[in-house]
Amino acid sequence: MNKKILSLGFILAALAVILGAFGAHTLKTKVGLAELNIFDTGVKYQIYHSFAIIFCGILVAQFPSKKVQWASNLFFIGIVIFSFSLYFLTYLKTAQIQSLYWVGAITPIGGLCFVAGWLLLFIAMLSKK
Repeated sequence: MNKKILSLGFILAALAVILGAFGAHTLKTKVGLAELNIFDTGVKYQIYHSFAIIFCGILVAQFPSKKVQWASNLFFIGIVIFSFSLYFLTYLKTAQIQSLYWVGAITPIGGLCFVAGWLLLFIAMLSKK
């Protein structure tokens, strides 16, 4: 197990729960359904990939490989780019700051980080002898 990777996963999962509760109880009274769905998508992907980071922290003992460590890094980068860009986009739409809507264009880069992380885990598993 890798305490640093596990700690990161636990903190990000806790933050996802807090943000999910904020969305369900506070944000839904302040934004429209479309904005709430954008925010909710960010929360869902954050929790999924927080668990993936935790999985990497456990898995690194079984597959001591830079690929597993890089997978956890990619999941973290994906959360920052994908989920946080969606949280920011929700804020921008709510505040009606249209000049920064381009932020939504970086969201798929975070999605690519998620995909790359999963593929690295697959490759790490295949290269285990």
